[in-house]
Amino acid sequence: QVQLVESGGGLVQAGGSLRLSCAASGTIRFINVMGWYRQAPGQQRELVATITRDGTPNYADSVKGRFTISRDNAKNMVYLQMNRLKPEDTAVYYCNAQGLLSNFNAFNRWGQGTQVTVSS
Repeated sequence: QVQLVESGGGLVQAGGSLRLSCAASGTIRFINVMGWYRQAPGQQRELVATITRDGTPNYADSVKGRFTISRDNAKNMVYLQMNRLKPEDTAVYYCNAQGLLSNFNAFNRWGQGTQVTVSS
């Protein structure tokens, strides 16, 4: 099985920065896509950014130019550098990973989430 553990959330003032990290562990053959999603109170979970194994990123329009996603394939980790944070970025941020287990079964796993709060 696969476990995802996020870290790096917290409280920051508007205009500040945070860096989220997510570590994947388990019987992983390889991870194809890794990404970050977020869910604000009363809202549906939404895409923030994803990145393919070859490093191709995809961003939600609301974070383009402010957030940067990156990954380390050797360590099975994905990062989200968040700059110029806004109060509307406040949400629980979830890590996601999709790939193959060592037994060639596909997986699609979510982390437990990390709270990001941006004060005005």
